[in-house]
Amino acid sequence: MIELQTKISTDTWVAATWEEYIQIVDSPAYEKAKCYYHNGQLRIEMTPLGHDHACDNTIISFAVNLFGIIKGIPLKGLTTCSYRKTGVQECQPDVSYYIGDNAQIVPWGTSIINLDNYPPPDLVIEVSNTSLADDKGEKRLLYEDLKVKEYWILDVQNVLIIAFAIESGGSRRITESQVLPGLAMSVLESALRRTRTMNQSEVGAWLMAQFQQ
Repeated sequence: MIELQTKISTDTWVAATWEEYIQIVDSPAYEKAKCYYHNGQLRIEMTPLGHDHACDNTIISFAVNLFGIIKGIPLKGLTTCSYRKTGVQECQPDVSYYIGDNAQIVPWGTSIINLDNYPPPDLVIEVSNTSLADDKGEKRLLYEDLKVKEYWILDVQNVLIIAFAIESGGSRRITESQVLPGLAMSVLESALRRTRTMNQSEVGAWLMAQFQQ
């Protein structure tokens, strides 16, 4: 177990009880950290998020929102929102969505979303610049256990989206979203590649044309 009096190792999984985890994440020192808990381990992410991560995070959120608007799909998108199943799990994905009938299920005024009271998000997205191995590994298992419906990993360096449908306690690779029918990963990857040489308004116009077809 960890020694709370010593500095916690960050950006890696560390054995801890739930009580130790809560004590750590409530500390002012980790106020701006992303925090995860799964299988008796915590992960505190303190790595600064630079330009590339931030840009891809912005574009993927914009693309999902635009697709929902054009196709008339109710959405609620949340950036780095905390989801907690008390005593068991916690996550803080880069982007998450409640979709369709769930879009308004969490009321205004809610802080940490208690998964004992509300369903997990339908879609979770992790933007991976330096954390790809973990996002494909332990975090995928975490989201399987939380029973989110779909999990995307945005590989910033290789401009790829690794998407999984989650069902029956496991996950399988998909090339088209199941929770946003008709949204192909290849279109999102093309949009991301365009951001390397085009401004976001130009990329948005291109996406709009694709989604209106």
